[in-house]
Amino acid sequence: MKSLYSLLILASALTLFACGTNTHAEPEKTFSLSDTMLQQMDFAKATTQPVQSSLKLFGKITADNNRQAQVFPLVGGTVTKVAVELGDYVRQGQVLSVIRSGEVAGFDRERMDAISDVALAEKNLQVARELYEGKLNTERDVAAAERELEKARAEKKRTNEMFQVYRISGGSNYNVTAPISGFIIDKNINQNVQLRSDNSEPLFSIAQIDEVWVLANVNESEIGKIHVGVTAEINTIAYPDKTFVGKVDKIFNVLDPETKAMKVRIRIPNADLLLKPEMSATVHIQYQEPQTLVAIPSAAVIFDKSRNWVMVYHSRTNIETRAVEVYSQSGNITYLQSGLQPGETIVTKSQLLVYDALND
Repeated sequence: MKSLYSLLILASALTLFACGTNTHAEPEKTFSLSDTMLQQMDFAKATTQPVQSSLKLFGKITADNNRQAQVFPLVGGTVTKVAVELGDYVRQGQVLSVIRSGEVAGFDRERMDAISDVALAEKNLQVARELYEGKLNTERDVAAAERELEKARAEKKRTNEMFQVYRISGGSNYNVTAPISGFIIDKNINQNVQLRSDNSEPLFSIAQIDEVWVLANVNESEIGKIHVGVTAEINTIAYPDKTFVGKVDKIFNVLDPETKAMKVRIRIPNADLLLKPEMSATVHIQYQEPQTLVAIPSAAVIFDKSRNWVMVYHSRTNIETRAVEVYSQSGNITYLQSGLQPGETIVTKSQLLVYDALND
């Protein structure tokens, strides 16, 4: 009986061994990129670059002070005509308004008197010379007549120059004309208004805006990051999809006592006249930090599970999911503090599909 029991145990063991040898384990699955998938992907190598950062500032569009002019009234009187409106384009010498002025009428009378005085002095000189030739007066009388003629001519020249300065054509009307070509950006005159000759407020302001300024405010903590010559990108509410590019050409080294902000000036070409004075502007200024980090295209970074990841490419069958620590992002470039070494290859297009395939 004991021998039979031993045989049964041995038979059971052989059966289990035979079953174990006939069981085939399934092979481990290996990820591999197909040719089609590989063609849809882009790659880039991690590099080291100086860190480029940006500041976001707020400001407004203004006309170039060196390319604008304010028009003041040279005489007092009543405004009889206003020929332009705010925003109109005017050419140099164009009549902006007409003022009927008693002063201008007085200038016209002075010129007519000066013309008459010259004619009279010329006649008196002729008579003095004829009398001198006839021994009826002295050389002194001729010299006196010449001096009177010289004074009359000087007065006539003065009145003529006054007419040129005031652009008076005659009568009592004074034409206010544009000193430069440009756009009317300010207007403080209406028809039938009474003006004084000592008025301190300009009637018109004219500006050439084919090149404009952006005046932006810089917080006190960011002053050290800006210097003359850095590139600035400007966006406006009017053109949200368009970016204007200029350069910082002046830093106003004075802080506003109320806002504690310093102003910077950015000069922008405006040949198509899209930018108008007083528009609000958002300014992005690029600057370089004093450090070098690993840089990769921003498109390569995947954010998942509260972390940033990149797909490191070794081969078609070896793509690694690696966590990285992002330092900052500037435009299309992301700078990393850790997680990637210079020269390593990363996937920059369709990497999310690979990420999902490897990490689901």
